[in-house]
Amino acid sequence: MSAPVFILSARTIEPATGPATGPATAAARPAQRPGPEQPAEPLGAVGRDLVEGAELVLTGPEARHAITVRRLRAGERVDLVDGAGLRLRCLVTDAGAGAKDRLGARVIERVEEAGEPVVLTLVQALAKGGRDEQAVETATEVGVERILPWQASRCVSLWQGPKRDRGRQRWQATAWQAAKQARRAVIPTVEAARSTGELAAWVRRCVAGGGVVAVLHEQGTVPLASLPAPAPPAGSWDGRPGLAVIVGPEGGITDEEVAALEAAGAVTVRLGPHVMRTASAGPVALAVLAQREGLWG
Repeated sequence: MSAPVFILSARTIEPATGPATGPATAAARPAQRPGPEQPAEPLGAVGRDLVEGAELVLTGPEARHAITVRRLRAGERVDLVDGAGLRLRCLVTDAGAGAKDRLGARVIERVEEAGEPVVLTLVQALAKGGRDEQAVETATEVGVERILPWQASRCVSLWQGPKRDRGRQRWQATAWQAAKQARRAVIPTVEAARSTGELAAWVRRCVAGGGVVAVLHEQGTVPLASLPAPAPPAGSWDGRPGLAVIVGPEGGITDEEVAALEAAGAVTVRLGPHVMRTASAGPVALAVLAQREGLWG
């Protein structure tokens, strides 16, 4: 059975006091409690100097969850990840003996997990009733690495003014928790919400970089399974081929939006014989593509 996963960040890690903290002492910063709407975002630089044998203290809500909810005890195994591919396989050395929000651990093994050979991206239209967040959650479990909120013309839910930042933070928090559930070392990045015009420009850049972008539409004539494979990128996919799936709102994608996205280089595809909700269409399509590209072994 794999070990439970908790997130390392500048806000949730301290060097252990006492002997042999290793190089971590210089890199760590005092822990702070994240706010309720925005969990501590994983930072790739945090924990990069932690080596086998180093000791550290996980603090704040992450440690409290490990001790009071998961009820971890000294001697048990735990994985600490930074959200950017670093996984520290650790042994719990102190499970809240002094405080319920401080978990001591010793690094047993340091693993740098390389990114998947293909970058999966979900472009999800805003939806009411939390269905968009459900899509974010399941897509994260499937293995998506990038998530783009889309303010489509038929979206009932609107992110305007302060709601843009709050909505993005909420989606990022959802991805953050789903990555822990899936025991992933890489946490998807939720980007800023885009209008249709901004999304079309993004599609154009991705296609120019060798990526393939699919628009899911019930009237699509190309089966998803026939979607072309991505080509070696020209730089816009972090050095890896990319596949993106665009999912419309519950009211559907307008003809004008389909035309704009196709003009930018996207391919309109049919997922299957049945019409799915906006919450399930994206994750199902991504699962099909992940299997096709060999990401699931």
